[in-house]
Parts: sequence; C-alpha cells; structure tokens
Amino acid sequence: MTRLAPAALWWSLAAIGFVLLPWHMQQDGLGPASLLAVASGDPEAASAFAQALRYGRWWFWPPLLALALAAPAAFGAGSRPARGAQLAGLAGAGLALVVLQAWTIGLRGWTMPSLTALFGEMGDRQFGIGAGGALAGIGLLFLTTEGLALKGRFGGDRFVAGAVGLIAACIALFTLWPVAVLLSQAFAAPADVSIAGAFWDRLAGAKIWGIACLRGGGACGVAWNTLALALATATSCTVLGLAFALIVTRTRFPYKRSLRLLTVLPIITPSFVVGLGLILIFGRSGIVNQIAESSFGLNLGRWIYGANGVWLAQTFSFTPTAFLVLIGVVEGVSPTMEEASQTLRASPNRTFRTVTLPLMLPGLANAFLVCFIESLADFGNPIVLGGSFGVLSTEIFFAVVGAQAEFGRAATLALILLALALAAFFLQRRVVGRRSYVSMSGKGDAGLPQPLPAAVRRAAIAVAVPWAALTVTVYTLALAGGFVRVWGRDWTPTLSHFARAFAIESGPSGLIWTGAAWASLFTTIKLAAIAAPITAGLGLLAAWLFSRQRFAGRTTLEFALMLTFCVPGTVIGVAYILTYNVPPLELTGTATILVICFVFRNLPVGVRSGMAALSQLDKSLDEASTTLRATTWRTLSRVVLPLIKPAIVTALIYTFVRAMTTVSAVIFLVSAEHEMATVFIINRAINGDYGLAIAYSTALIVLMMLAIGAIQLAVGERRIGRRQAAPAAAPALVAGASP
Repeated sequence: MTRLAPAALWWSLAAIGFVLLPWHMQQDGLGPASLLAVASGDPEAASAFAQALRYGRWWFWPPLLALALAAPAAFGAGSRPARGAQLAGLAGAGLALVVLQAWTIGLRGWTMPSLTALFGEMGDRQFGIGAGGALAGIGLLFLTTEGLALKGRFGGDRFVAGAVGLIAACIALFTLWPVAVLLSQAFAAPADVSIAGAFWDRLAGAKIWGIACLRGGGACGVAWNTLALALATATSCTVLGLAFALIVTRTRFPYKRSLRLLTVLPIITPSFVVGLGLILIFGRSGIVNQIAESSFGLNLGRWIYGANGVWLAQTFSFTPTAFLVLIGVVEGVSPTMEEASQTLRASPNRTFRTVTLPLMLPGLANAFLVCFIESLADFGNPIVLGGSFGVLSTEIFFAVVGAQAEFGRAATLALILLALALAAFFLQRRVVGRRSYVSMSGKGDAGLPQPLPAAVRRAAIAVAVPWAALTVTVYTLALAGGFVRVWGRDWTPTLSHFARAFAIESGPSGLIWTGAAWASLFTTIKLAAIAAPITAGLGLLAAWLFSRQRFAGRTTLEFALMLTFCVPGTVIGVAYILTYNVPPLELTGTATILVICFVFRNLPVGVRSGMAALSQLDKSLDEASTTLRATTWRTLSRVVLPLIKPAIVTALIYTFVRAMTTVSAVIFLVSAEHEMATVFIINRAINGDYGLAIAYSTALIVLMMLAIGAIQLAVGERRIGRRQAAPAAAPALVAGASP
C-alpha cells in the first residue's frame, strides 16, 4: 500500500473539514448527533461545501476553489520548486480567505459598517467556527508550510517549517489577537461621543488617579494604589529572597534545608490562602486580637484589611519566587573573582559591595521585575484583604461582573495595568544595560565560595529567620482553621469542613460524590492535566526553534511569545472574554478557553526553561544525528528530548501547579459547568465560610505535592555518562579538614 506524502495528507485533512464536517460550532459538540446533522436541512449544521452549494453562501467558494487548484501539487504533480510555489500560494490564499470570511461575517451579517455600505445588507449570518472550520484551517496552514519547505525556505525542512507555522498561528490567535481586541475596546465610544472623549473620560477619572490620600481627605486612585503596592512588594520580596539565597549558599546556617523547603510551600499554595491565614491571626476574630483584648483590653481593630494586609500577604506569597530567581544567581558568582579582590587587599565588605553585588545585578533586577508583575496581577489577596483599598485587578473584576458590564472601562483599566507591566519590563532592561556580568566561562573555576562578611551574614539572618518563623506560623494557623468549628468563636476540633467539601455516599449504582467541592476539583484536575503536557510540548518546541534554528522573523516571534509573561493575568482574562465571546471563535463558557488560557499564560516558562537546558547541549549532537541521516523529528525525539528532561519536568510541574492555583485570569472565564477550585474557594472566603475554604485549600496542597512527585517519577531523570566522584577520604587523612 502506497503511503501518502505529507502534503497529500494535509490536503485530505482540509478537504474533510470543508466537505464532511459541520463548519460552525454545534451545541452538542462533535458527537454522532452533530455528524448526522450535516446531512439534515439545517444550514448551520452543514459543511462549508453544502452551505455554498445548497444555501447560496457564496463566500465559501473561493477557499474551496483554492483547495481544489492545489490538489495536483499536493499529490506530487510537477517539480519540487513548482509544487512548493503552487502549494504556498494557493493554500496560503485559501487560509487567508477562510480568516477573512470568518472575520467579516458575524451574527448580524457584515461586521464592519464599511462593508455594509459597499455591498448592502447581507441578510444572512454565521456562527463561530466549529470542527470543520478548525480542521480545514489546520490543513491549509500545514499545506502552506509544506509549500514553503519545498521552495527551500527553512532549509527545506518540512518539520521546521510546520513547527514555525504552528507556533506563529498559536501566538497570533491566542496572544496578539486578544491583546489587540482589548486595546481596541478601550477606545470604543457610543454614537454620540467622540472616541478621544470616551477614552479620556474612562482614563482620567478621580477613582483611578485621585490623590486625596496625600491631603488626608480620602483614598488615592487605584492606579497609584497598585503602583505603590507593587513597588513595596517587589522591594520586600527581593530583599527577603536575597537574604534567604545568601544564607542557603554562603553560610553554615544549620537549618538551610528547612529554609529551602519553605520555598516550595507558597508556590503550590493558592495565593489567597496566605490572606486567609492572616485573617485568622490578625482579623477581628483572630488569635492576636483575642489575646490583646482578653489580656490587655486592647482592640486592635481592622488594620489587617487594607494596604498593610495586602502588602504582607503578597510578600509572603511572592518571596519564594524571588528566592528561586536569586539562588542560581548567587551560586553562579565566580569565587575566583572574589578571591582576586581579596588578593588585592580588599576587605570582605568591600569585595561583597564592589564585586559580588554588581555580579548579582541581573538576578536582582529579574527578581524585582517578576515580583512587581506578580503583584500587579494578583487578584486573590486584594479581594480577600483589600477592604476599601482598591487596586486595578479588583476594579477590573467589578467592572466586568457589575450590573452594567462596563467592558470599555475594564479594558481601559487593563490597559493601564499592561502599561505598568511593560514599563517595568523595559526599565529593568535599561537598568541591567549591556554591561557584561559573565562570571563563568569554559575554563575551570577552582575557587571556593567565599563566606559572607560578618555584618552581611548577621543582617541576612536577622531578616530571614524571623520571616521564616512567621511564615511557618501563618501556614500552620491557616491550615489549622480547617480543623476547628468556627475560628475565634468555637475551637472544638472537627472534620466537618472536610466532610462538607469531600463527602462520599454509597448509592444503588455505586459511589455518589456528594461533597460541595468534588465537581470543581475534578474539573480543575482534568483541565490542568490536559494543559500541562500541551504547554510543555509547545514550550519546548518553541525553545528548540529559537535555540537551534535560524529563520526570518525569529526574534519577533520570540518577543511575541514572551508577551504573555509581561501581561498580568487579569488583563489576559478580560482580553479572552472580549475576544472569544462572539464569532469567529465562540469559546466563552467552554472548557477549551480555560485550557487555552492555562497554556498561553504559562508558555513562557516552558520556553525559558527549554532554552536554558538547550544552551548546555552542543549543537554537534544534533549535527551528528543529521549526518547519520536521521530526520529532524527523530533527532529531536531521540537525542535532544532525553537530554533536557529537567526542563520537561519544570514545564510540566509549573503548568500543572499554576493551573491548579491560578485565579486572576480564570475568574472571568469560569462557568457554572466548568468551575475551578480556586474560584470555588475564593467565593467561599468572600462569603465568610473560612472553614470550608481552608479545608479545600489543604486538600489542594496535598494533592499538588503528590502530583509533583508523580510527574517527576513519570518523566524520570536524564542519564549522562559521567564518572562518579570518588568517595570522600576520611577526615583525618585530609589536610586541613575541619572536624
């Protein structure tokens, strides 16, 4: 049996999408009922070919004609360059025509007044793209990349051409398009108001930029609140993260391993759990307030609700992120440079100030930037602890879910949030500059890490140890809140909160999951498990392209992909709901939009971890495989991927954990049918049901620890043929060994 060429397979796939499957989205999905409906009399359930032939929807004829004309080239007629030119031109034109008709025809006919004026009222409509449209688009996309490869682009490599096309299409659909829609919504205006006037009214309101707090007469605007909070959080997190990193790497502190374990807990914990813990400690019914009132007659009030509480909670939540960024930087500082400084009679303090700290500057700037953006995007802590202290993320939420659904105002606020994030990003690049911070080269580095100067060591311990103790206290009491009846009122130990959340009963047909949390937990696990491998796969594929291939537009594509890292989650959530609530892609309320949000929100981490791992692999490994006539896919799957298993583990774990704990982006995208665990918890917390919220959070933390172990076990470790270090000699035989 003759095997079809790749181009013929992609052509056949596109033909199936055009001729056999329903073009538009169906209520029942792609099941037997929808497939039978293709042959029914419903034009909305028909294929593109049937709609053009039976119902006069002429706009399907041009892409069908382009596909038909591409058939000879797809099935091998003509020389390689001629086939490439025909496939790239015809399939590319067909794909462009599909996008054009989907973009310009919506639920009310023409989507643009200029088209209505030019062609008149359409008198017809179309819904969002369904299985047929998606399959046809995929087939035409890869048929186009096949043509480009046959023409000699991308080194004539089909796999590279297809990978570039896939990554570019995904970025365009799920990053650039939503951001562009969001920006355009900010400039939308009613018929009787100018665009500039409407935008200025939304942008210049006192609730956004007011400075009444400086005069002592009220609250400041949410933009100033957000900026001040982000600066304070980023500063405190960077200082604490540096203190922890210095203690772990440069001191003989006896509990270094325990300090490192503390860094994992906040990462696998929903951010607002810290806020709940602070309420249980410092809230009106918290332990501290009760002790102060019963012992000293003091009423400490509600000081935890507002800027102080949100800053404290964010510092708890994001310090581990700064630590993870900085520990590698601190470990990477070359000891030889510090020894050279001391050889030139510089004091330990001067060496640390003039050599060590400057070499850490990129890491400090990166830690500050990450924590700054995390603070901007944080929704859980401000909604739990903010009280009357408003920030942009919560204002965006209230603008979207309010009775009026002011999407224009929400888009304007999101635009301000995006501007702050991008400003921090470019400022960080300017501060780091083009100076060299290289401290490791290919030469051996036999130096020993220098101990910290006494003053620096004492300062780091004085900062980190009390904070670590407070972290343990907050988490202990926060999780303990799920095991008492009513915190602050009835301290009776109980498991009733867990029973309400995770009750199971036995019925005639088997087990019945009667607990309130089961539905959201099953949904969250399922969607996170789907998103994690997709994110890891796309991220590592993009990392391989950016690290190993050279093609036109590579730098632009890399920057566009990393854009989601600079865009706060709240902005992504608003952009997605604005973009995918109407044709051509109607995804709002489905599980698909949640998976897409998880994938493209976390994709930059997979890309960066993959690029870091690939930078350690010599290209000669790829070249040796190619020399032995292995295909690009075989080289990637059999040579490269086994050597970057740590990056695969990082991408899988990070995506799964973030999908399980995120709230800022998905708060706008969940539906009654697809409720996420974090949204369920935060709704319970807002309603004052802290016991159930904390019980659910505890179960979520335990589940994620088990999942991390399972992912690590499933992927395994890379095996590198290196000699093992010889066993250490006995201390008595080692010169200068300390007892």
